[in-house]
Amino acid sequence: MPRDIFLLTEADLRATVPLDAGAITVVEDAFRALATQPVVLPPILSMEIAEAHGEVDVKTAYIPGLDGFAIKISPGFFDNPSIGLPSLNGLMVLLSATTGLVEAVLLDNGYLTDVRTAAAGAVAARHLAPPVETAAVLGAGVQARLQMLALHQVRPFARALVWARDREKATACAADIARATGAAVEAVDDPATAVAGAQAVVTTTPAAEPILTEAMLHPGLHVTAMGSDAAGKNEIAPEALAAADLYVADRVSQCALVGELRAARAAGLMPGEPPELGRIVARLHPGRTSPEQVTICDLTGTGAQDTAIATHALAAARKAGRGTLVQA
Repeated sequence: MPRDIFLLTEADLRATVPLDAGAITVVEDAFRALATQPVVLPPILSMEIAEAHGEVDVKTAYIPGLDGFAIKISPGFFDNPSIGLPSLNGLMVLLSATTGLVEAVLLDNGYLTDVRTAAAGAVAARHLAPPVETAAVLGAGVQARLQMLALHQVRPFARALVWARDREKATACAADIARATGAAVEAVDDPATAVAGAQAVVTTTPAAEPILTEAMLHPGLHVTAMGSDAAGKNEIAPEALAAADLYVADRVSQCALVGELRAARAAGLMPGEPPELGRIVARLHPGRTSPEQVTICDLTGTGAQDTAIATHALAAARKAGRGTLVQA
């Protein structure tokens, strides 16, 4: 029997799923579900294609109460820019949680991942960051811009600092953040300067060696680390992680394999079971308890976020009359 499937392009999704309070709430609810419901969250499936300098990650999750579940395919082929192609793309497939039939194909080219990742940063800041006068971001890519936009929605800041290895890119990123937020934003020459002047810092780099060290920590600092999502990456020095008053993982099992927690445990630190962000969102574990605390949140990205944002995107597109119906 023929049936209709929604086909949504990146243009459809950009028109209907902005990085706004609604997207942040959707992702916050996904974190809460991880702590309070029997969410099915399989391990990340990863495959490396070394000859092409490529990798593919597949994530999924079932959240009780939602009508569907998403399977996300996220390729990164990092030599593509040399032949005029983007290095990142991908898609999400939304299936019925009742029948398993495909309901929608979301050809987002990674856009929804960008939105849900930035929204997760906002959730972390909402529950862990102090009031913010000055924010800082390490990195100057798409996620650096989006993280600052998301942070500004939950912790409005008047000033921001940007550091990246390429000063020209940092300057361009600073200008974009200033336009998006209305804050006074400038590029700085080293990460220590950025961290020293900020109450909230987001790390968004693909670094393999730590950028943020224990010596950079200062009372009242919150750090959201979201660049480490593979075993070879490490933005935060293990000693800095151990020195924080509160370390929070998005998913401990994932962070122990691909996040900052992996490097800390490899160094013989952080042996215990840290709290997960969902437990703090659900008020099952305290978040920031004093203005002087140093807090670090380790975000590796979960399939629950993908299912949540895909479900949100389909509903928004239907309401807006976007997308194409195809028969299968």
